[in-house]
This record gives sequence, C-alpha cells and structure tokens, in this order.
Amino acid sequence: MAENKLAFRALQLANEQRTAYGLRYNDFTRYRKHCANRTHRLRSTLKMTHGKGREFKKLPPLSIDNTKDGQSRPNEAWDSLELLLFESERAWAYSQDLITQSLQPANEDQAGTLRHSATGRFRRAVHWSTQLLSHCQSLYASSRLSAEGLMQITIYTLILNGRFLRNRDNFEDAVIQLSVARHLLDELADRAATSRDQALATVFADEISPEIRYCAHELGRERAYDVDAIAAELSEKHRGDIVEGCDALIQKFRLEGEVAGKGEGRKKLGTLMWEGQPVPVRNPELVDVLLKVQEAEAKITQSREPARAESTGDKGGRKGKTGGHGSKKGVAAYDAILLALSDAEEVARKLVEAQQSSGSSSTSAAGTRDIHFVHAYIVYQLLSRRIQRDLLLISALLTSHRPQASAKAKKEHVDARLYPAVVKLLDTVIQSLTQMRNLSIVDESPDLASAVEARLTFTKARRCSYLSQCYEAVKKYAEALSLIQLATIYLRETRSTLSIFSEDPGSSTYYPLTPSALDALESTITQDGLTIKNEWFAHNGGSIDADNKKYKKPLFFDIALNYVQLDMDRLQERAGKVPAPALVPVQAVPAKSRLEEVARPETPEPQAPARGGLSSLLEGWWGRK
Repeated sequence: MAENKLAFRALQLANEQRTAYGLRYNDFTRYRKHCANRTHRLRSTLKMTHGKGREFKKLPPLSIDNTKDGQSRPNEAWDSLELLLFESERAWAYSQDLITQSLQPANEDQAGTLRHSATGRFRRAVHWSTQLLSHCQSLYASSRLSAEGLMQITIYTLILNGRFLRNRDNFEDAVIQLSVARHLLDELADRAATSRDQALATVFADEISPEIRYCAHELGRERAYDVDAIAAELSEKHRGDIVEGCDALIQKFRLEGEVAGKGEGRKKLGTLMWEGQPVPVRNPELVDVLLKVQEAEAKITQSREPARAESTGDKGGRKGKTGGHGSKKGVAAYDAILLALSDAEEVARKLVEAQQSSGSSSTSAAGTRDIHFVHAYIVYQLLSRRIQRDLLLISALLTSHRPQASAKAKKEHVDARLYPAVVKLLDTVIQSLTQMRNLSIVDESPDLASAVEARLTFTKARRCSYLSQCYEAVKKYAEALSLIQLATIYLRETRSTLSIFSEDPGSSTYYPLTPSALDALESTITQDGLTIKNEWFAHNGGSIDADNKKYKKPLFFDIALNYVQLDMDRLQERAGKVPAPALVPVQAVPAKSRLEEVARPETPEPQAPARGGLSSLLEGWWGRK
C-alpha cells in the first residue's frame, strides 16, 4: 500500500500559495480571490457545483467514502483534500481582510460590524480545517496517507484554532494549542529529510512564536519571552489530550524519515558558516536557490582537482601552457555559480523588501540572524566569487600573452590590447571590493574590514602599475612615472594596513595576499620606474616638451619664413605670452670738460622766401623791400 499513499502536504501547499498570490505583501484581498477561483475550479472538476439554471441545488457533502475511493480515480482524493484546504484558506483570508478594513479610519463607524463578520469567517475557516483533519485521519488509518501528511494537517488545524482563540481573548487555551503546534513543528524540522522541509517547518514556527509570547504575557507568566521553554512545558502536558495518538504519530514519522532520508542526501544544504557561527536559512525559497549554489561550487571543486594534477605532472614549457588552458576552463566554470548566487541574492532581496513594505519586524527567534543578515551574506559571497573570477581571468590573460616571461621578452612583442584589458578587469575588482567594504557584515568586523581595505589598496597599486604601461607604450613618460609613484604610495598603505591586525587565513581565500606577492609587486614597480626613466631620457633627454623646441612654427609661415626672417620674440611679446623685459637703471654719465666739447655750428637765421610778380614791383615803388 506504500505506493498508493497520498503525498498531501498541507503546510507546503499553503505556504506556496500564500507566497505566490499576495500574502508576501499582506494582500489578503488578492489571496482571497485566488482561493475563490481555485475552489470553483476544484468543485467543477469534482462535479460538486450548485448546478445550472435558476434552480438552486445544495452542494453535495464531501463524504469519507469519496476520499477513500482513490484507487480507481487517484486524483479525486487529492482534489477533495485540496478543496477543503482552499475553503479554509479562503475563509481565513476573508477574516483577515475584514479585520484590516475595520482598522482603517474611513471604516470607523462600521468597525464593530466588520469585526463581527471577521469572527464568523474565522470560525468557518476552523470548521473547514477540522473537516479536513477528520478526512486525513481516516486516510491515515487506512494507510492511504503518510504520517508526515497527517502531522502537517494537524499542525495547520492547531494553528488556525489557536489564532481563533487568541482573537477571542481566550489566551489560556490559545497558548496550549499553539505550543503543541510548535512542538510538532520542531519535530518536523529536526527529522526533515530535506533542507526545504526543514525551512518550511521553521517558517511556520517563526510565525507562531510571537503569538505564544503574547499569550504568555497576557497570562502574566514571568518568563514570557522564553518561547521554547513555554512550548516544551505546555506540549508535554497537553499534547496527548489535544492530538489523538500524538506519541505514536511522532514515532511513525521518525521511522518514515529514516527510510526516506537515505535517498535524499543530495538535497541537504550544507551548513553555512560566518565567523564560526552558522547562518540560518529559514525560508524554503532560499533553500532552493542555495542548493543550486552548492551544486555549482561542487562542480568547481571537482574541475580544479584534474587541472592541479595535470599541471603538477607536466614539466618544463608544458606547465605554463596547461596552466593557461586550465585557467580559461576555470573562468567558464564560474558562470554557473555566479548565476546561482545572483538568483539567491534576488530572492533574499525580495524577502527583505517584503518585510520592509509590510512594516512587520523579523519573526525569527531572538538572538538569531534575520533575513537582512542572510541577504548581506549572500551579497558577500557573490562579490567574492566575482572577484575570484576576475583574478583568474587576469591570470589567464597574462599567461596566454606572455608565455616566455622567464626569457625577458621585450615589451614591443606584447599585444597593445593586453594592458588596457587588465586595467579594465582590475577596475571591476576595485568596484567589487568597494561594494564589499560597504556591507554591514563587513563593517561590523574590524579585522575583516581591514583585510578588505588592504586588498583594495593592493589592487589599486596593481592597476596603477599596468596603467603606467599603457602610457609608456604611447611615449607619455611623465604620466607613466606619476602612476608609478602613486602605485608606490598604495603599496606602502597596504603594508601599513596589514601590519596593524592579525588576518584570519580562511576569511579571504577568494583573494590571497601574501608578503611574497607584495615583494614581487614592489620589485616590479621599482624596475618599471627605472625603465621609464631610461626610456624618457633616451627619447628627449627628460624634457616635458615632446618636440624639444623653443618655438613651434605656425603652419601659415611654412613658406614665408624661407625668405623672410621672423622675429618670434617680438610676436610673443605683442601677444602677451612673454613678459616685458625689465627696465635697466640709467647710470650717471660724467660731465665733459669744455675742451672736450665739440664746437657746434651756428644756427642760420630763417630767410624770407623770394617774392615775384606784381607785388614785388609795387614794393619797389612804395619804398618797401
């Protein structure tokens, strides 16, 4: 009969539907409409409608005999249970929607009526869930339903009933119901065959924990904040009375889990660690994407081992060639893990945004890390893998373009596109390190923040070193030498940062930074600086002006100056580009003696011009000259 068992999981189905249809953002209206449409389709499939025409027909009851008749029609029993679940979800969502409307200021006059209607809908939801539990108990008794399926529907019913009692201010019965549900959820989480089932139980446990604490506070318990102790105490006393055959059901579930867990090992998510403490993953959606990340990491680890063995076995010139080939394959292998981490970051970001938009606080247990921490952790992993991929790509580029580095190849033989490509990749690494430094989990750890700062300055030093090679190729030696000096400053800052803290070797495995790497970069910077100075001196004697000329001949005077001597000093002075020459002080000249003076000729008197004509004749007559 094991192959005929129904795999009906009420908690999983309810969680998936709530998340996909509005309850992530507390949109109860949308979820209620979705449940109404779903129940209508299920009733049409089961032929349990009111009929057609004007004549109203009462719905036929869903009897236990119909659900048992699943061997000839295997989907009918599943649809019947699903119909009852969505009827309960529809009534519960309607009650929450009415409660939300009663709290709005616009409905202040109708608040009492809305709360009364919400109570009726909530009571209807408890009725549907109780009916569903009755059918599941009958199926379990006939070995048609697994123990896990019965436990999930029992938990679902207990949660609804406990919330209903809490809304009716019956805190004593409510805390008992919720405590038994919490105990069963802990049992599901501890014995879960997969990490997704464990996260599913954890989600529902986190939802009801604040309600247990609230009921305990209203009852006046001293340690109302200790939810685990309250749930353990009350469930030990009352679980046998509330759940029929509870201990036998738990024992049967454990036996089924041992058998089913043997084939589900690959779906177990490894423990995520951060600074020696586990990172909790309390959401089924997050578990799915992190499982893909885990699989991609396993593939990268498997691909590294053959490459290491191959590179170790080769000798001489073949070693460098094989290393470059392996690096290129390694770069392509990182695409899968980066894609998986991007999906994980998107899911975590949506969960953070949903929590912020709904205005609700974290429902995780006190003292545990919330979804904000998990999101920052995933972003850190994404940035570290991106940095690792870029560094591997830089290594592959340098290895493929400079295979004979030990032979001191000339720089003229290096491809002109190599250094700009390396600088571009180093820019990406600097951007990733800057984003990593701004993360909250990095900022809270002083040693980790200093380690990231050291790698940031070291990468800037490498970038300046390669960028100087780009300027040197186009004979801009002044800019290249300035970049060399800046790289020296960054390298000195890196050494200073590394000297003030003790770095954890496992915290920065994505970017190893050893003293030998610092010494190698310092040696390279020193050698490049000396080379640039020698080439600059050989080019134009170390002059900043590339042409080493005093004046640059204008194009207009190319022909004219072959025939006319042009006074460029005078043109520069008139143009205002050359300052005016300083005034020379006048020296006193000694006076000369009279004998040394040269005799000057007398100045002739001015003579009247000669006149002619009639006037001259008349002047003779009248006695005038």
